[in-house]
Amino acid sequence: MKAVGDTSPRIISREIESGFYLLRVDDEKVNYFEAIWSIPERITYNAYLLVEDGGAVLFDGWKTVYADDLIEAIRGIVSPRDLTHVIVHHVEPDHSGSLPKVLEANGFRAEVVTNPMSKPMIESFYKICPKFRLVKDCEEISAAGEKIKLINTPWLHWPETMMSYLTNRRILVPCDAFGGYSIPRTILDEDDEVVREYLPSVRKYVATVIGFYRQYIIRNIEKLQNLQLDIEIIAPAHGLIWKRNPRLILDYYRSLAEGRPDGNKILVVSGSMYGLMEKAARIAVEEVERLGGRTAFYQFNDLEQPPFSEIIGNAIDSRAIILAAPTYEAGVYPPIDHLADLITKKIPPKPVLILGSYGWAGIVAKKLSEKLTGAGFKVVEMIEFRGSPSEEDVRRIREGVRRLLESS
Repeated sequence: MKAVGDTSPRIISREIESGFYLLRVDDEKVNYFEAIWSIPERITYNAYLLVEDGGAVLFDGWKTVYADDLIEAIRGIVSPRDLTHVIVHHVEPDHSGSLPKVLEANGFRAEVVTNPMSKPMIESFYKICPKFRLVKDCEEISAAGEKIKLINTPWLHWPETMMSYLTNRRILVPCDAFGGYSIPRTILDEDDEVVREYLPSVRKYVATVIGFYRQYIIRNIEKLQNLQLDIEIIAPAHGLIWKRNPRLILDYYRSLAEGRPDGNKILVVSGSMYGLMEKAARIAVEEVERLGGRTAFYQFNDLEQPPFSEIIGNAIDSRAIILAAPTYEAGVYPPIDHLADLITKKIPPKPVLILGSYGWAGIVAKKLSEKLTGAGFKVVEMIEFRGSPSEEDVRRIREGVRRLLESS
């Protein structure tokens, strides 16, 4: 444990299999992943080191701010100058930011093994010209006594992403794929409670970071299956390493990509400037629960502004969605309008119930419906009313909820 007042990052260096080491730093300072998504649970960056037969291979790295810490972690196992290869699966700087300093400590002796698409990005990001080894899909290299197969897995979640499969050790190193937000209490999936705590952060991570590319999750999982790899360990670049049950994280990623519902969970999101629309949303919540569903309920008002990352995380495995918004400047109340944009981009289509309110002219239901149906969502019903809901509006809302549940 760190001493009170110690601001240095928590670093874990652990041998996972013979000669294969996890190098993990817990980023307890980051508030917004990609400077967009709120992550109060924080995140880890996992690099891996393979050491054998006088050679050493580094798989990925850490953010730039932790580059010196990564070099020290490597130095605790092997001299950085002994690195023969650095495999860059994905050039996003939370994994490649440490590359220039690592290569400098190495004397630029190591080959940088990567996708051909990565070379111009690395050169332009970091203004370095290392010794590149640009590999083809499923090409094998021999390094540190191991046969390493490099597998192209595009759009997980940039076009150049790839994975490594260590043939002798049966380890898949997939970089961003099969990872998640948060700082798990363990490094492996050995504790059932840790896994239960962790999976909601995986769901949130998939929805926010990879949701737009969800069809590529399915395609690339099928590609791994078709390659008939015997995978005993999945070692991602964020979060838990899957050793006891690697099948679990593969199946969970696929279920999220397909939008499979988590039971009868219904996402309800309300925007209300002065509380009138909130009344309607609460009626919908009450009716969902009366009919046997459970709700994930978020409210945008003058007291609360929930993180979009949390809402999107709960949207991806909801059975259906209820959006409630007032008219604002002849359009949709901005937080709900932005949320609708995110949902249509990140989430597989779901049945939707739209609730709208207005003072002098209604437009919300029409605009939201056009946006959602254009992305393949099924708008079951639109209920729009002036001011606060009347008794007849309450009846219509309850009936709309019933129809929504029947259609999902």
